[in-house]
Amino acid sequence: MSKIVVVDDSKAELQLIESYLKSAQHTVVTFPNTENLEENVLRESPDLIVMDVVMPGRNGFQACRDLKNDARLTRIPILLCTSKGQESDKFWGQQQGASGHVVKPFKSEELLQAVKRALG
Repeated sequence: MSKIVVVDDSKAELQLIESYLKSAQHTVVTFPNTENLEENVLRESPDLIVMDVVMPGRNGFQACRDLKNDARLTRIPILLCTSKGQESDKFWGQQQGASGHVVKPFKSEELLQAVKRALG
């Protein structure tokens, strides 16, 4: 299937998302924060990035914008996976370049459907 990078500061969330994605035969690489994210994404060359929004340091909105502004990485779709589920949060995520938005807590089917949409 696809190679997916997952970025979340919660170890439990990382493990949960990884298990859902692996159950759908995706290859998963996880990172606990957005530190050196551009270099990590370049090295891994994923088909999709699934990223939390609320993280210490550079949050998911900022990291999404930075990735989309990097010509080497702009083609990679980003799915924001967050507890911030207001319409304004979804709109702001789209403005930063996100391809989709999944609100925590979510069921496995919700995440996998959003991944499928983001991958096209």
